[in-house]
Amino acid sequence: MTVDGLLTLLAIGVAFAIMMTGLATPDIALLGVLVGLSAVGVIHPELAFSGFSNTGMLTIAGLFIVAAGIRETGLIARLSGSIFGRPKSERGALFRLIVPTIVASAFLNNTTIVATLMPVVSDWSKKIQIPVSKLLMPLSFASILGGMCTLIGTSTNLVVAGLVEDLLDDHPSLHSIQMFDITPIAILVVAIGSVVLLVLSPILLTNRKPPISTSDDPKEYTMELLIPTGSSIDNTSIDEAGLRHLPGAFLMEVIRNSEILSAVDASTTLYVGDRLIFVGDVDAMIDLQRFPGLAAAPDQIFKLDGPRLRREIIEAVVSKRNPYVGKTIRETGFRTHYQAVIIAVARSGQRVDGRIGDIVLEPGDALLLEAPNDFLRAQRNRNDFILVSSIQGAKPPRFERSGVAGLILVGLVSVVAFGIVPPVTATFLAAGGMIISRSCTLQEARNALDLSVLVTIASAFGLGAAVSHTGLDLWIADQIFTVGIVSPFMALLCIYGLTFLLTELITNSAAAVLTVPIGIALAEQVGAAPMPFVFAIMISASSSFLTPIGYQTNLMVLNAGGYHPLDYTRLGLPLTLTVGAVSLIVIPILYPLAL
Repeated sequence: MTVDGLLTLLAIGVAFAIMMTGLATPDIALLGVLVGLSAVGVIHPELAFSGFSNTGMLTIAGLFIVAAGIRETGLIARLSGSIFGRPKSERGALFRLIVPTIVASAFLNNTTIVATLMPVVSDWSKKIQIPVSKLLMPLSFASILGGMCTLIGTSTNLVVAGLVEDLLDDHPSLHSIQMFDITPIAILVVAIGSVVLLVLSPILLTNRKPPISTSDDPKEYTMELLIPTGSSIDNTSIDEAGLRHLPGAFLMEVIRNSEILSAVDASTTLYVGDRLIFVGDVDAMIDLQRFPGLAAAPDQIFKLDGPRLRREIIEAVVSKRNPYVGKTIRETGFRTHYQAVIIAVARSGQRVDGRIGDIVLEPGDALLLEAPNDFLRAQRNRNDFILVSSIQGAKPPRFERSGVAGLILVGLVSVVAFGIVPPVTATFLAAGGMIISRSCTLQEARNALDLSVLVTIASAFGLGAAVSHTGLDLWIADQIFTVGIVSPFMALLCIYGLTFLLTELITNSAAAVLTVPIGIALAEQVGAAPMPFVFAIMISASSSFLTPIGYQTNLMVLNAGGYHPLDYTRLGLPLTLTVGAVSLIVIPILYPLAL
């Protein structure tokens, strides 16, 4: 081993130690050691930081913006309501959850899929009376499986494809990875993995109780909603509209013209112009704001200045100094004075009945407001409200843009699939389309760019270049060869296991970047074709099911599902073994190891 190779190996060891002990986040750890290697001359700065211009990394950045447009328009949540339905068994619920999640994750970032569906699945679990802990981990695992299926399904695949593109000149037996090159392998892996999830999840997952959430808030809000012209729930029953057994809320009464229909039952038919009075907690009120076919406070909201994309949902508590205490909401001129609209009211210890406009404001009333983004700043130095706070994630979705966002996504997939333009170009065209169509704002696009993920990936590219440039990959391949790994299949098994181990210890993208040059060198050492090794790395780096920290989506559902770390191992171990076994059988068949 050369001195530069030894320094690179030490640098990687230091980065692993820092990440495993939690002294620094992966982006800081990897970027720090990369800067160190560049500073001592192990790798030229141009090569060290080439990852920041790598097309794989840039494609991931563009996909963040595309995903933001999908999220802000509520497209996934809107589709999921009709897809999930009302299954009659736990396995039926898992089937309805797993299959759409896999399909969606094949074309969208799986982190976005899980973040969007988590609240939907939590509400759904209450409606179908299945513990949320039985659903959220399968949601995460299904999104991971789905991400394997296409080039753009997960950042890991894009990272590996970008690295292979950089190595084409030095390794003629490699070839560029196209949209569906991984699909034949992944479909078989995913199909059998899905069966394992369906069979074992009800058996191995226990009923866990998640920690206290905002839905445990004792405040009971009253909200008035309207069925507008053209509503999808016009002339349907309450049950058919999905407004029965709402988690955290119930439909108290329906106002039709001047008639009040109280104690409405599930068979009551709803019509355009009906005003629906709901009572429930704050989470339910936010969800009802997003319910397709209902319009919140129509007489007021559409009179606010500026588009809804520049507004947010705010919770405010009325102070005794508020000038409108003792007046009905209709009499206050609230919209004119505050440029905000009251969409729900809660009063401690008692239910507030009737239409929103008829409620008389009292000190201590909690209000849910739809207000401009600068409302918090404007009220900071005033005494009209005791407490004013923004409700995170409660911004009204732009359902009217969901069709445009869906078309942009279909266009992106089609353009990449048929190779019309390179993936990075197609992704940035789609990202620009999301912004131009106002599916997401420029600020939302900026916020969607997860810099820690992008820096981690770009830095990992630099370390991968150092591994290859210093000959460390050849040295590691030699060591594996000298311990008896001489057959192509044993070498494939070895690189799959090494990638899997690194994925559980560090990030999946970093693990993939570090093992690609090693895998290619090992393939050449044993006289095998390198592409099967590349595909094995892509599958293995995404197969993180054993711990909550191995993959971001696993960590996202940890607290929401009330899981213990061993819950992941209990269900993840058989899934990991299944995915590994199927991959190692299928890859040599579809992509022969012989040159």
